[in-house]
Amino acid sequence: MDTAIYDVNNLTDEMSERAEVYGEEEARRAVAAALCAVEEAARVIRRGGLVAFPTETVYGLGADAFNEAAVRKIYAAKGRPSDNPMIVHVARASDIGALAAALTPDAVRLIESFWPGPLTLVLRKRAEVPLAVTGGLDTVAVRMPDDPVALALIRRAETPLAAPSANISGRPSPTTAAHVLQDLAGRVDAILAGRPCRIGIESTVLDLSEGAPVILRPGFVTADHIAALLGKPVGTDSALRARDGSADAAAAPKAPGMKYRHYAPKAEMMVLEGRRDRVKSEMERLKILNERLGRRVGTLLFEETAFLEAAHRLFAELRALDDAGVDLIIAGALGTDDGLGFAVMNRMMKAAGYHVIRV
Repeated sequence: MDTAIYDVNNLTDEMSERAEVYGEEEARRAVAAALCAVEEAARVIRRGGLVAFPTETVYGLGADAFNEAAVRKIYAAKGRPSDNPMIVHVARASDIGALAAALTPDAVRLIESFWPGPLTLVLRKRAEVPLAVTGGLDTVAVRMPDDPVALALIRRAETPLAAPSANISGRPSPTTAAHVLQDLAGRVDAILAGRPCRIGIESTVLDLSEGAPVILRPGFVTADHIAALLGKPVGTDSALRARDGSADAAAAPKAPGMKYRHYAPKAEMMVLEGRRDRVKSEMERLKILNERLGRRVGTLLFEETAFLEAAHRLFAELRALDDAGVDLIIAGALGTDDGLGFAVMNRMMKAAGYHVIRV
């Protein structure tokens, strides 16, 4: 199919403020043009098509969450296993009533504090939510993105959007429109090409369906943030503590990223962990050794506590190294005592297939 590409770079909070508050004519025209593009994309959604769109975390691939045939097109476009649940995106907190059977006091407090934003809540679903969205489970994952393009699209489509990341399944998640084009051109109906994603890793997924809060996928909103708000401990799924990938084989994942190969570059990848001076030394030694064997080697080393930078750049760096045609990526581990560092390392370990070397 032909993929329509709509430029929505001007649909930002800053540009909207210039148009609405300061009355700048140029800003008004730019915002109006972007909203027209969003309306075209919303028509695609209403017709049962697929639209890729930016969020603050990564680009998503959206379809009408209540249109089972449309949702199944997402699986086909991505090559995504059918038991891998999707996140449903809403534009208003009140929209959750059409998706979830009930809200606990904890859920209400989390919504009031963290929405819109990078926190997904797993709740008991209403019967109307198709099982194709939930991977066959009786729970549904819901969030409200903090991005003007995403919110405008959902509102104009007049339906919540089932939307996993807009990439071929297993590849590094897309943080720019160019990444989406690289993977999905000709596979989806439209792409809303906005600015690069601010955060760069997917949302935190918090399971509230069993009572006690449990993190199924770490992200920008950390366990410490959630525990401080709720005044109670927050658990971590055992799959996140595994260092050999064994937990990935578990049946019926309750959140995206808990099963199957994820975030992986085309190149072989290994992660070195240990004291920073030793990591740097071993990285250089392995690079020289492999280059002598005729392999093209790329390295990836963030400052040990540069968690925000690492989150923002990780997937883009992995894709750039693939574009450079490297055969091997050698990455340095981050500290995991910080919640965001733990989230980035979750992605890095999966990307490397749990190939970790202690130095």
